Amino acid sequence: MTRILRLAQMTLAEITTLKRRAELDIENALSTAKEVIDKIKHHGDQGVLEYARKFDYAGAEVENLKVTAAEFAAAQGAIEPEIKAAIAQAFSNIKEVHQRQMPEEIQLAEIEQGVFAGEKVTPIASAGLYVPRGKGAFPSVMLMLSVPAMVARVNQVVVCTPPDQNGQVEPASLVAAEMAGVKNIYKLGGIQAIASMALGTETIPKVDKITGPCNVYGSAAKRLLYGTVDVGLPAGPSESIILTDESTNPQLAALDLLIEAEHGPESAALLVTHSESLALAAIGYISDYLKQLPDWRRKFCEQGLSSYGGILLTASLEESIAFVNDYAPEHLEILVKDPFSILGEIKNAGEILLGPYTPIPTANYCLGVNAILPTGGFARSYSAVSVFDFLKRSGIGYLTQVGFERLKKTTQTLAEYEGFPAHAMAIRERLKVMGEE
Repeated sequence: MTRILRLAQMTLAEITTLKRRAELDIENALSTAKEVIDKIKHHGDQGVLEYARKFDYAGAEVENLKVTAAEFAAAQGAIEPEIKAAIAQAFSNIKEVHQRQMPEEIQLAEIEQGVFAGEKVTPIASAGLYVPRGKGAFPSVMLMLSVPAMVARVNQVVVCTPPDQNGQVEPASLVAAEMAGVKNIYKLGGIQAIASMALGTETIPKVDKITGPCNVYGSAAKRLLYGTVDVGLPAGPSESIILTDESTNPQLAALDLLIEAEHGPESAALLVTHSESLALAAIGYISDYLKQLPDWRRKFCEQGLSSYGGILLTASLEESIAFVNDYAPEHLEILVKDPFSILGEIKNAGEILLGPYTPIPTANYCLGVNAILPTGGFARSYSAVSVFDFLKRSGIGYLTQVGFERLKKTTQTLAEYEGFPAHAMAIRERLKVMGEE
């Protein structure tokens, strides 16, 4: 049953719970994550295998953890040409968007006479990508993670993704990875995948950064491994807000509310509106559309729309926008009469999709914008995955003698004020040592 919440009647505690969504449950997963991480830390491959056999597939061995060339070749023949063509178009658009993000490798500008400052951009040496599977297949996630890493020219890319019960990785994901030039793929899911990439084992390389969407257990592992490795943006269970007004087609609102709701019972899908008539009309359509879904997806939607999601009624469009900014959703779809008129008012969202022809699935798959987005309210301070996740910046400075002369007094003054006499001496004596005075 899709619930209707009235913002004006909710307590502060209820609003806080709504905003925290499934992140509430991460505390329960921390002890399990710690156990797995400790085992892998102290026992390497054997620790990985223990949990791979328990949670991934019973036949896991060191020899079959990594996807082989034969498995890549088999994947090419295992999917229909139509699927391969769809992956190729998505790859092309995602690559184009991310290539446009790439900054110049070296930027150096004369900011005053003889004073040159800028930065050098370098790819990180290694990155670990986590591609989930669950009951579905996610070649789109493989593309969203591997393409920006490829465009950024990361030297070593390691992917972990759960296999099926026979130890096989989903073939379309392998095709997507091969398009992006990724070959180091390991058949691991959950905590054991995150821990093995963060710590390194005899078989699985240690990486400098891990990124990719996880369930609550993977998110718990990332939290515990923060400081051991860069764990990237917080990407947990899916979430969306469909922002509507009285002009919105209630059928579209109902259709699009179910998009993220079908990901799983931990997903948070909210329809936010100040129009009660729109909300009530959408309820009826939601019921109709739910009947058209497979049982297991319908149950996901029903659970999510009665727990972390539903319909939220506000007093005005302004109050709806304020809630959106406070909630900071992963996906924001704007279906109001003139979406561009309020675009400037949206401050916190992983992605902003405008108008009835830009539903969330187009961005999830092939629009080109990255669909690996911050969840749990972290869109307040984190951005979508991009080439910048795989690049680092080093400041560059160069002074001519004229530039040094222009900065000498200021540098010496501040060094002495902060109590660093060696700093000041290095400036004061420099030209004398170089025979310039």
